[in-house]
Amino acid sequence: MANEIGENQIIVQVKDLVRVYRLGASDVQALRGVNLQVEAGTFVALKGRSGSGKTTLLNCIGGLDRPTSGTVEIFGRPLHKMSESELTRWRREHIGFVFQTFALLPTLSAYENVELMPRLAGKGRKACHQQATHCLELVGLSKWMHHRPFEMSGGQQQRVAIARALANHPSLMLADEPTGELDSTTAREILALFRRIVKEQGTTLIMATHDPLVDEYADIIVRLQDGQIVNG
Repeated sequence: MANEIGENQIIVQVKDLVRVYRLGASDVQALRGVNLQVEAGTFVALKGRSGSGKTTLLNCIGGLDRPTSGTVEIFGRPLHKMSESELTRWRREHIGFVFQTFALLPTLSAYENVELMPRLAGKGRKACHQQATHCLELVGLSKWMHHRPFEMSGGQQQRVAIARALANHPSLMLADEPTGELDSTTAREILALFRRIVKEQGTTLIMATHDPLVDEYADIIVRLQDGQIVNG
Protein backbone atom coordinates (compact mmCIF):
# COMPACT_ATOMS: atom_id res chain seq x y z
CA MET A 1 0.00 0.00 0.00
CA ALA A 2 2.91 2.36 0.69
CA ASN A 3 3.83 2.50 -2.98
CA GLU A 4 0.29 3.60 -3.90
CA ILE A 5 0.53 6.82 -1.89
CA GLY A 6 1.97 9.81 -3.71
CA GLU A 7 4.63 12.14 -2.36
CA ASN A 8 3.41 15.20 -0.45
CA GLN A 9 0.08 13.51 0.20
CA ILE A 10 -1.23 14.14 3.72
CA ILE A 11 -1.91 10.72 5.21
CA VAL A 12 -2.31 11.77 8.87
CA GLN A 13 -4.61 14.68 9.73
CA VAL A 14 -5.17 15.54 13.39
CA LYS A 15 -7.62 18.39 14.11
CA ASP A 16 -8.26 20.07 17.48
CA LEU A 17 -7.49 16.84 19.34
CA VAL A 18 -8.39 16.79 23.04
CA ARG A 19 -7.97 13.81 25.35
CA VAL A 20 -9.11 14.04 28.97
CA TYR A 21 -8.64 11.21 31.45
CA ARG A 22 -10.57 10.81 34.67
CA LEU A 23 -8.16 10.29 37.57
CA GLY A 24 -10.02 9.86 40.83
CA ALA A 25 -12.11 12.97 41.39
CA SER A 26 -10.18 15.13 38.92
CA ASP A 27 -9.69 15.38 35.16
CA VAL A 28 -6.26 15.20 33.52
CA GLN A 29 -5.88 16.84 30.12
CA ALA A 30 -3.39 14.72 28.20
CA LEU A 31 -3.97 16.57 24.91
CA ARG A 32 -5.16 20.17 24.60
CA GLY A 33 -6.26 20.94 21.04
CA VAL A 34 -3.47 19.33 18.99
CA ASN A 35 -3.32 19.95 15.24
CA LEU A 36 -0.90 17.96 13.09
CA GLN A 37 -0.42 16.96 9.47
CA VAL A 38 2.00 14.26 8.33
CA GLU A 39 2.98 13.73 4.71
CA ALA A 40 3.60 10.33 3.17
CA GLY A 41 7.16 9.01 3.34
CA THR A 42 8.14 11.20 6.31
CA PHE A 43 10.00 10.30 9.51
CA VAL A 44 8.34 12.36 12.26
CA ALA A 45 9.56 12.36 15.87
CA LEU A 46 7.19 13.40 18.66
CA LYS A 47 9.39 14.66 21.48
CA GLY A 48 8.68 15.87 24.98
CA ARG A 49 9.08 15.04 28.65
CA SER A 50 7.06 12.33 30.34
CA GLY A 51 3.46 13.53 30.56
CA SER A 52 3.79 15.84 27.56
CA GLY A 53 1.16 13.88 25.63
CA LYS A 54 3.32 12.29 22.95
CA THR A 55 2.29 8.68 23.66
CA THR A 56 -1.38 9.66 23.95
CA LEU A 57 -1.15 11.40 20.58
CA LEU A 58 0.51 8.35 19.06
CA ASN A 59 -2.19 6.07 20.48
CA CYS A 60 -4.97 8.28 19.10
CA ILE A 61 -3.34 8.25 15.66
CA GLY A 62 -3.14 4.45 15.83
CA GLY A 63 -6.73 4.06 16.95
CA LEU A 64 -5.63 2.54 20.26
CA ASP A 65 -7.24 5.40 22.17
CA ARG A 66 -10.35 7.47 21.47
CA PRO A 67 -10.10 11.27 21.71
CA THR A 68 -12.45 13.20 23.98
CA SER A 69 -13.02 15.65 21.14
CA GLY A 70 -11.43 16.52 17.82
CA THR A 71 -10.71 14.17 14.94
CA VAL A 72 -8.03 11.91 13.52
CA GLU A 73 -8.09 10.99 9.84
CA ILE A 74 -5.70 8.43 8.36
CA PHE A 75 -5.62 8.12 4.56
CA GLY A 76 -8.69 10.37 4.61
CA ARG A 77 -10.68 8.01 6.82
CA PRO A 78 -12.04 9.41 10.13
CA LEU A 79 -11.24 6.97 12.92
CA HIS A 80 -14.09 8.12 15.16
CA LYS A 81 -16.60 6.74 12.68
CA MET A 82 -15.16 3.22 12.90
CA SER A 83 -16.35 0.53 15.32
CA GLU A 84 -13.88 -1.33 17.51
CA SER A 85 -13.94 -4.36 15.19
CA GLU A 86 -13.40 -2.13 12.17
CA LEU A 87 -10.50 -0.41 13.92
CA THR A 88 -8.90 -3.74 14.79
CA ARG A 89 -9.09 -4.93 11.19
CA TRP A 90 -7.92 -1.57 9.88
CA ARG A 91 -4.88 -1.53 12.18
CA ARG A 92 -3.93 -5.05 11.15
CA GLU A 93 -4.07 -4.13 7.47
CA HIS A 94 -2.50 -0.67 7.44
CA ILE A 95 -0.50 0.11 10.61
CA GLY A 96 2.73 -1.35 11.99
CA PHE A 97 3.41 -0.89 15.72
CA VAL A 98 6.80 -0.97 17.48
CA PHE A 99 6.97 -0.74 21.28
CA GLN A 100 9.71 -0.02 23.82
CA THR A 101 9.31 -3.45 25.42
CA PHE A 102 9.51 -5.31 22.06
CA ALA A 103 6.29 -7.28 22.94
CA LEU A 104 7.53 -10.46 21.26
CA LEU A 105 5.97 -13.82 22.07
CA PRO A 106 8.71 -15.56 24.08
CA THR A 107 7.90 -19.13 23.05
CA LEU A 108 8.06 -18.33 19.32
CA SER A 109 11.15 -17.94 17.17
CA ALA A 110 11.93 -14.67 15.40
CA TYR A 111 10.48 -16.13 12.21
CA GLU A 112 7.30 -17.28 13.94
CA ASN A 113 6.81 -13.88 15.61
CA VAL A 114 6.98 -12.15 12.23
CA GLU A 115 5.07 -14.81 10.25
CA LEU A 116 2.18 -14.56 12.69
CA MET A 117 1.15 -11.14 11.37
CA PRO A 118 0.37 -12.04 7.74
CA ARG A 119 -1.17 -15.29 8.98
CA LEU A 120 -3.58 -13.32 11.20
CA ALA A 121 -4.39 -11.20 8.17
CA GLY A 122 -5.51 -14.33 6.33
CA LYS A 123 -2.57 -14.71 3.93
CA GLY A 124 -1.70 -18.13 2.53
CA ARG A 125 1.21 -20.22 3.84
CA LYS A 126 3.54 -19.39 0.95
CA ALA A 127 2.86 -15.65 1.17
CA CYS A 128 3.37 -15.71 4.96
CA HIS A 129 6.71 -17.47 4.57
CA GLN A 130 7.92 -15.12 1.84
CA GLN A 131 6.95 -12.01 3.74
CA ALA A 132 8.43 -13.14 7.07
CA THR A 133 11.69 -14.13 5.39
CA HIS A 134 11.87 -10.88 3.44
CA CYS A 135 11.25 -8.70 6.51
CA LEU A 136 13.87 -10.52 8.58
CA GLU A 137 16.35 -10.09 5.73
CA LEU A 138 15.48 -6.39 5.59
CA VAL A 139 16.41 -5.91 9.26
CA GLY A 140 19.54 -8.07 8.95
CA LEU A 141 18.39 -11.08 10.96
CA SER A 142 18.26 -13.91 8.42
CA LYS A 143 20.77 -15.96 10.43
CA TRP A 144 18.76 -15.48 13.62
CA MET A 145 15.30 -16.28 12.32
CA HIS A 146 15.02 -19.58 14.21
CA HIS A 147 16.20 -18.15 17.54
CA ARG A 148 13.78 -17.23 20.28
CA PRO A 149 13.80 -13.80 21.95
CA PHE A 150 15.72 -14.87 25.07
CA GLU A 151 18.60 -16.00 22.82
CA MET A 152 18.92 -12.52 21.30
CA SER A 153 20.23 -9.13 22.39
CA GLY A 154 17.92 -6.18 23.00
CA GLY A 155 18.85 -4.67 19.66
CA GLN A 156 18.14 -7.92 17.86
CA GLN A 157 14.79 -8.25 19.59
CA GLN A 158 13.86 -4.73 18.51
CA ARG A 159 14.82 -5.62 14.94
CA VAL A 160 12.46 -8.60 15.13
CA ALA A 161 9.74 -6.24 16.38
CA ILE A 162 10.39 -3.92 13.44
CA ALA A 163 10.28 -6.86 11.00
CA ARG A 164 6.96 -7.90 12.56
CA ALA A 165 5.62 -4.35 12.15
CA LEU A 166 6.57 -4.45 8.45
CA ALA A 167 5.10 -7.88 7.79
CA ASN A 168 1.79 -6.64 6.35
CA HIS A 169 3.31 -3.88 4.18
CA PRO A 170 2.01 -1.01 6.35
CA SER A 171 1.90 2.49 4.92
CA LEU A 172 2.24 3.90 8.43
CA MET A 173 4.48 2.74 11.28
CA LEU A 174 4.02 3.99 14.84
CA ALA A 175 6.87 3.54 17.30
CA ASP A 176 6.63 4.30 21.03
CA GLU A 177 10.05 4.85 22.66
CA PRO A 178 11.65 2.14 20.49
CA THR A 179 15.18 2.95 21.70
CA GLY A 180 14.24 3.41 25.36
CA GLU A 181 15.72 0.07 26.48
CA LEU A 182 18.81 0.23 24.25
CA ASP A 183 22.33 1.59 24.70
CA SER A 184 23.36 4.52 22.50
CA THR A 185 25.27 2.43 19.94
CA THR A 186 22.36 0.03 19.44
CA ALA A 187 19.91 2.95 19.44
CA ARG A 188 21.81 4.52 16.54
CA GLU A 189 21.62 1.24 14.64
CA ILE A 190 17.85 1.05 15.14
CA LEU A 191 17.34 4.70 14.17
CA ALA A 192 19.46 4.20 11.04
CA LEU A 193 17.32 1.16 10.20
CA PHE A 194 14.15 3.26 10.58
CA ARG A 195 15.69 5.93 8.35
CA ARG A 196 16.45 3.33 5.68
CA ILE A 197 12.95 1.83 5.86
CA VAL A 198 11.38 5.27 5.34
CA LYS A 199 13.65 6.00 2.39
CA GLU A 200 13.61 2.61 0.67
CA GLN A 201 10.12 1.34 1.49
CA GLY A 202 8.28 4.67 1.29
CA THR A 203 6.82 4.02 4.73
CA THR A 204 5.66 6.91 6.92
CA LEU A 205 7.03 6.70 10.47
CA ILE A 206 5.80 8.55 13.56
CA MET A 207 7.89 7.95 16.66
CA ALA A 208 7.24 9.08 20.23
CA THR A 209 10.60 9.46 21.94
CA HIS A 210 12.71 11.43 24.38
CA ASP A 211 15.95 10.13 22.81
CA PRO A 212 18.11 13.10 21.67
CA LEU A 213 19.77 10.90 19.03
CA VAL A 214 16.59 10.92 16.95
CA ASP A 215 17.25 14.54 15.93
CA GLU A 216 19.96 13.27 13.56
CA TYR A 217 17.60 10.87 11.75
CA ALA A 218 14.09 12.34 11.69
CA ASP A 219 12.78 14.63 8.94
CA ILE A 220 10.54 16.58 11.32
CA ILE A 221 10.69 17.11 15.09
CA VAL A 222 7.37 17.91 16.77
CA ARG A 223 7.79 19.06 20.37
CA LEU A 224 4.99 18.65 22.88
CA GLN A 225 4.61 20.26 26.27
CA ASP A 226 1.62 19.89 28.61
CA GLY A 227 -0.50 18.32 25.88
CA GLN A 228 0.21 20.96 23.26
CA ILE A 229 2.56 21.29 20.30
CA VAL A 230 5.00 24.06 21.15
CA ASN A 231 6.82 24.04 17.83
CA GLY A 232 7.54 21.77 14.89
